[in-house]
Amino acid sequence: MSRRNPLTRRAVLRGLGTAVALPLLDAMGVPLLSSRGVQAEDAPGAAPRRMAYVFFPNGAHMPDWTPTTEGATYALPWSLEPLAPHKQDLLVLSGLAQDQARAHGDGPGDHARCVAVFLTGAHPVKTKGANIRVGVSVDQVAARAIGGTTRFASLELGIERTRHSGGCDSGYSCAYSTNMSWRTPTTPMAKEINPRLVFERLFGDGKPGESKEARERRLRRRKSVLDFVGRDARELRKRLGIADRAKLEEYLTGLREIERRIERTESDRVKTLGPAADFDVPERVPSDRREHMRLMTDLLVLAFQTDTTRIATYMLGNGGSPAKHPWLGVRGQHHQLSHHGGDKQKIGAIRKINRFHVAQFAYLLKRMKSVKEGEGTLLDNSMVVFGSGIGDGNRHNHDELPILLAGGGGGTLEPGRHVRYPRWTPLNNLYLSMLERVGVSQLAFGDSKGPLAQL
Repeated sequence: MSRRNPLTRRAVLRGLGTAVALPLLDAMGVPLLSSRGVQAEDAPGAAPRRMAYVFFPNGAHMPDWTPTTEGATYALPWSLEPLAPHKQDLLVLSGLAQDQARAHGDGPGDHARCVAVFLTGAHPVKTKGANIRVGVSVDQVAARAIGGTTRFASLELGIERTRHSGGCDSGYSCAYSTNMSWRTPTTPMAKEINPRLVFERLFGDGKPGESKEARERRLRRRKSVLDFVGRDARELRKRLGIADRAKLEEYLTGLREIERRIERTESDRVKTLGPAADFDVPERVPSDRREHMRLMTDLLVLAFQTDTTRIATYMLGNGGSPAKHPWLGVRGQHHQLSHHGGDKQKIGAIRKINRFHVAQFAYLLKRMKSVKEGEGTLLDNSMVVFGSGIGDGNRHNHDELPILLAGGGGGTLEPGRHVRYPRWTPLNNLYLSMLERVGVSQLAFGDSKGPLAQL
């Protein structure tokens, strides 16, 4: 295709109730990375910068998380070993804290506070009633500023159900324990935990009623979204060069594979639950937690790859999650095990759960690195935070948090290092730095003292 008539970045394949956004193609006129891997932020068609925040519950066993040396020559501790293939894409950040997750006179409730504060930097009002209040989260600050450039300002994903009422932790509302994204101080952004509903949201055409009609029609006939956009896809192939045609085929093949996996999990659930399975109930999710996590991860990558959104949050569990992990040979609930009291058997179980969660993060990075953008990758143009609002799960401390930052930030980060900061350095300094890198001017965020150095 001629560069004088490039394919628009907003081009989609359309069919009945279906709109399949496209990955970044050479035909879209996107400039290649410079020798330093940096693009002008306002360059026409430049690959955008994305931000994602991935939360895991109940803290970590920090001796197996924190490297013993700083700089680029550090060795990955046991819990972080699954990240070995991505070490050069990673910043391990030690010494960061969320002070407002501490009690400050409000007594117990660390699990609820740590989730509510993780992205807001604000102390939540202790209540289990309707008068909830915390603060606007960093992802929503970014969404307000740059979310209008994409179909969805932000995407909120999770594994465990959201609750907006009742008490979940020592007098704190369940809204605090189950939401880390807040649009206003009193309005959380409810996460979606159903892969099917996320898929339909990403690839529906947004017209009221029509997407639901198309979905029901397609599911009755066991058709793929690709069946509805086949004509558009064939026409597009004629306009693309060899490299772009290969990239398009790879993308559509991957999209269909995710769709098939969602269908398999639905089929497996019917076999497990029999007549009790209701395909119209939003809470229907894969019964295998591992596949559930992988599907949600793949959908997050698709949303970034197609520029459907540039901002996402993803909770691997709610605050104080009681999830079980029998496939790891672990007995007991995650939250209970995190209160190990020095018991070696419980510590061993927590280590396995920590490493499992890190492996899910490693899968996310692998998927992002597989998506090519110019001479770089999707991960090169992203910033992905992985962490928890509690440090040691047994102590319930909110300093020395387990925090990782992955990606190149569009050439603005220098990954491949372990950086230690003075104790109680605000985690919000990191968020302020990330906002700057996506072009959001913000003088302060939470208790930030300025942008985080040494990134």
